[in-house]
Amino acid sequence: VQLQASGGGLVQAGGSLRLSCAASGRTFSIYGMGWFRQAPGKERDLVARIRWLDGTTYYTDSVKGRFTISRDNAKNAMFLQMNSLKPEDTAAYYCAASRFSLGSLANSYEYWGQGTLVTVSS
Repeated sequence: VQLQASGGGLVQAGGSLRLSCAASGRTFSIYGMGWFRQAPGKERDLVARIRWLDGTTYYTDSVKGRFTISRDNAKNAMFLQMNSLKPEDTAAYYCAASRFSLGSLANSYEYWGQGTLVTVSS
């Protein structure tokens, strides 16, 4: 499975961005996907995750009510709609996929896209 993330950019606080993750290859084998983020000097943390088959979603507390994760099975794509962005959301955002897991830790996922940088100015 190959993943390609896009959609990052510079936005003012309170603004919105939509990240996309295009999956290719053996996408039929995907069980779960997630968005992680990593700020400079910090660990890579889970933002949101989605079960590929039925669309069940989970969010970290800091983004609940502001971010929405979704997927389009027909297009093999996953999205992260980010609203009411805050400066503390600034990070490189990574999409990830697993054939076996919908875990909350980065080491639960076998496949990773390149990061897309989100910068939120105050």
